[in-house]
Amino acid sequence: MRVQARALDTLINESGEVGATRARLESELDSMRAYLGELNDNVVRLRSQLREIEIQAESQMASRIADAQHRQEFDPLEFDRFTRFQELTRMMAESVNDVATVEQNLHRGFDRTAGDLAAQARLTRGLQRGLMQARMVQFDALAERLYRVARQSAAETGKEVRLLIQGGTVEIDRSVLDRMAGPIEHLIRNAVVHGIETSDARRAAGKPAAGSLTLEVQQEGNEVVLHFVDDGAGLDLARIRARAEERNLLAHDDEASEARLTELIFTPGFSTADAVSELAGRGVGMDVVRAETVALGGRITLSTSAGRGTTFTVHLPLTTAITQVLVVMLGGRMYAMPSGMIDQVQQLRTQALLDAYNHGHITVAGNDVPFHYFGALLEESAASPSGRKYAPVVIVRSGTERVAVHVDDVVGNREVVVKHIGPHLARLEGIAGATTMGDGEIVLIYNPVVLAQRFERVRGEAAPAAMQPDTMQPRGAVAELGGNGAITPVQGLVMQPTVMVVDDSLTVRKAAHRLLTRAGYEVLLARDGVDALKQLQDVMPDAMLVDIEMPHMDGFDLTRNVRADSRTAHMPLVMITSRTAEKHRRYAQEIGVDVYLGKPYNEDELLGTLQRLIGARAASAAGRWRRCLGISRSLEAACECVRRQRGPP
Repeated sequence: MRVQARALDTLINESGEVGATRARLESELDSMRAYLGELNDNVVRLRSQLREIEIQAESQMASRIADAQHRQEFDPLEFDRFTRFQELTRMMAESVNDVATVEQNLHRGFDRTAGDLAAQARLTRGLQRGLMQARMVQFDALAERLYRVARQSAAETGKEVRLLIQGGTVEIDRSVLDRMAGPIEHLIRNAVVHGIETSDARRAAGKPAAGSLTLEVQQEGNEVVLHFVDDGAGLDLARIRARAEERNLLAHDDEASEARLTELIFTPGFSTADAVSELAGRGVGMDVVRAETVALGGRITLSTSAGRGTTFTVHLPLTTAITQVLVVMLGGRMYAMPSGMIDQVQQLRTQALLDAYNHGHITVAGNDVPFHYFGALLEESAASPSGRKYAPVVIVRSGTERVAVHVDDVVGNREVVVKHIGPHLARLEGIAGATTMGDGEIVLIYNPVVLAQRFERVRGEAAPAAMQPDTMQPRGAVAELGGNGAITPVQGLVMQPTVMVVDDSLTVRKAAHRLLTRAGYEVLLARDGVDALKQLQDVMPDAMLVDIEMPHMDGFDLTRNVRADSRTAHMPLVMITSRTAEKHRRYAQEIGVDVYLGKPYNEDELLGTLQRLIGARAASAAGRWRRCLGISRSLEAACECVRRQRGPP
């Protein structure tokens, strides 16, 4: 039975949509898990409070017994007389137990739903694998075409060449094989024209008269690896250098390494051929091979040895419909990178991060790797939080080139369905595709190596016109935290202020989070003083908003602990509470609270207080807040004007 490839692609995309829907359900279950955790905490707290009320009520059981004893039919030891208050406490205890029973039932239902969803995930993955298997073809489907290219190239150049394909039974996605057919053909032509010597030259070098080309196909995990080996003369590095100097790719006094010279053959328009022919000399070749490989989410490397030959190693994904990506956060948004390009992920301390920014590179396995802030590569103005103990840095590899990018956070590895991005976005450098996450958010898949190359090229072109050194600094968000808590920004780096909100009320935490996020702050949330102290071990905010009455550790105890620590002794503290009596205010000032505000607080007053306490770092955030308010009011005015012009609907 023959099935059209378009119909099969549609089925695969629909199975991918099923997976996306399942991921959305998983995210909703995670949210429900968090809500159940909040419910459990509230039930525990309510039960403890009710127990205290019951103890107080039981202590009043003997009231009026002596006065009314002569009217009682039963002895006090035989019959308890309850007041209405005591009856209410008993009913409240029963209600709390009922709520706890509902919570336990919700937990059991949640566990069953999670198990069913896990079973559905296994079935979906099996369905996807079955559909993907229907798209797989053996690499030998391309063999006859490659043999013909080798024969034609050998005949046109007058050389003797034999092509040997090993591992042709390895299966690969038909779409990947079709897109790589042209690049593989060019590798064969390139090896015949530039690599394999003439028969006389080979005999003189003690080699067989016929050159040998070997294409070995292997499957490694979710990748197909192509090893293309020729036994020719290897790359002529001297000739490559001469052509590079002619095209001003290298200076005459530039001591380029062998790795750098070999990378030049992937430069667009680069060729070492003496004359233009159908096989060589047009400058169109190896750059297209790398571009197609990278576009598929793969990578290509090469190694050469003078007089012994050259080896090209191409890593390709088994399929392009479903792939593995690393999801990262930047400025509150998610971005993705192909997992096949990820070399490693490091967590840098603050000083190491500062050194990487100041030097422009990071040392990985003894080699210097260019270092960039991911937001600068994307030309985003958003900055990452500044007070974290560790900062995630992703090392990305494409061929022999590597680049390190600093991101706000690493979400984790995900299996996603790659969507077509259309012809317009496909023209943009660095975009490898797009996908849809579980919550419906569209996430672009980027190639950071290409973005870094574009960034360096644009910055190099703008360097003569930019006379100020600050414009050449990377844009990131780090700060050096000294022993006394003082913050010294690195020159040229954009810093985003961080505020920690400590309150036992979920509603208050959410309201403060929305307000401060809109104002441009990075917000950290803590449920009580113990939770806040635990987070302060890893995060250093610029200011804290603290409530007084909280379980486990109240605001006064938290303030004393913060002021007793040398790292946080100078941190601005704003206490926001419903206790507005002068006694509470005076005690707060004595233990080191900077500003004391009552609930409900005025939003503009709170933002102005933070701006005054944090200083210049909060000015940009407050400015963005005012600009957002201005834009919002302008949009409202414009909409109202349009409504007046249109009249009633």
